[in-house]
Order: sequence, then structure tokens, then C-alpha cells
Amino acid sequence: MSEPILDILIRFNGPIVRLTDGSVVMIPFCGKASGPIFTGIVEPCGVDTQICGHLSARYMLTGKDSAGADCHIYVENNGDSLDRTVPAFHTDSEALRGVLEAGSFYGKGSEEADGLHIRFYAE
Repeated sequence: MSEPILDILIRFNGPIVRLTDGSVVMIPFCGKASGPIFTGIVEPCGVDTQICGHLSARYMLTGKDSAGADCHIYVENNGDSLDRTVPAFHTDSEALRGVLEAGSFYGKGSEEADGLHIRFYAE
């Protein structure tokens, strides 16, 4: 496995909302992001929505791209488990737009001593 392009450290920051039958669970989070292409934070409005076991997280990263410019990256990450997810990226970074919006990536989650990490890799 190659090095990740992004490593997202998740910090859960609000009450988990569940439907009484458990079919929908919403988990708010924030965190930090690092990697060779970007360093910054996960804005505190991220949410992981789990519908009947399917995971769908949406969040905004704010920070600096690999060229040192201020930028944002919108992430939508979907999957049926943290073993392999499929992210989509949108960004206002000139340096990253061609790479992130046209590339093919996958994600992998792991629980570690400092918290939950979601790492994204190029296919």
C-alpha cells in the first residue's frame, strides 16, 4: 500500500442522533487533516450518516494546499464499512483541483490510540 494522500483524524463532537428503530444514525465530528497535499482542519460541521449500515460522511477541510495557498476541500466519503470507502473531492485549490477532482481514490479507516483515522489513497 502506498502512502496516503490525506490522513483525517476524527474527533466526535456532538450527540449521536438515532431513529428509534436504528435505521438512521447521524454522528457529528470535527478533526484535523494532514498529508503531502494538504494540512488543516475538519470544520466542526462534518457528519457521518449511517443508513441501514451504509456509511456516508460529508465534511469540509480548511487549510493549506501543497503550494502553501489557503484552500478548502469538500469530502463525500461512502462505503459499507471502514475497510474500504469511496471518496469524492471538490476543492477551490488550483494546485489540487486536477489531482483530486479527476483522480480515483479509496479510503480506509482504522481505530488507533489517538482516535479514528480515515486515510485516503490513490488507486
